Amino acid sequence: MPSVFENTIRKYQATFHPVVKVNHATEKLLLLDFTEKNAALTSNIIDDTQRFTSYLDHKLQTANARLGIGGYDEHRTVYNRSKLFDSLQPGEEPRRLHLGVDIWGQAGTPVYAFMGGMVHSFAFNDNYGDYGATIILLHQLDGLPFYTLYGHVSLRDIQKLSNGQYISIGQEIAHFGEPAENGHWPPHLHFQVILDMELKEGDYPGVCKYSEREKYLANCPDPDLILQLMRFAKSE
Repeated sequence: MPSVFENTIRKYQATFHPVVKVNHATEKLLLLDFTEKNAALTSNIIDDTQRFTSYLDHKLQTANARLGIGGYDEHRTVYNRSKLFDSLQPGEEPRRLHLGVDIWGQAGTPVYAFMGGMVHSFAFNDNYGDYGATIILLHQLDGLPFYTLYGHVSLRDIQKLSNGQYISIGQEIAHFGEPAENGHWPPHLHFQVILDMELKEGDYPGVCKYSEREKYLANCPDPDLILQLMRFAKSE
């Protein structure tokens, strides 16, 4: 049964501005897999940002696609690359379940506000494997507040922000960041919906333990309700 959030979002879907612009008539959107099923994505690729970037560039070029997409509720092997996702206690369950949708492409790709809102918070989460430059916006629809998180963006995008700043629908708010400013990942946008920020600012987990899947997915609904892109995605 659809949640109150899902019903509210669907009511307004037709009014949303694209978060990342795609010409569906002429452009292919490549569905990417970062689970253990992708045997081609070996540890020597994952562990080296330059090789990882080259791997993705090659995938996109081969498919004649400008952008790749995927990842929500995906149990990923790529988080082996950073201790950030491991438990503090040896032997305990690591974090591997992805809570957002990733859109992969070239650094500098513009990111837009799908609706109006306010800057809730922002930060430079500068750890290996982390978000890097991060923006969190607060929105409200029919009295229902919720948040959207934009991770791995450019440092210059957060240098001009202030908390409480109003954001207009369609406003260019960010750009895909370079590896040095995006947590040392190949360029992409991590887009996540959050219902309760749990008093966090400038950061919220984008990856959880699989054992906590139900709890986190309830607080982080499917971002494609807003993006409306997955129906256009095609695998190789």
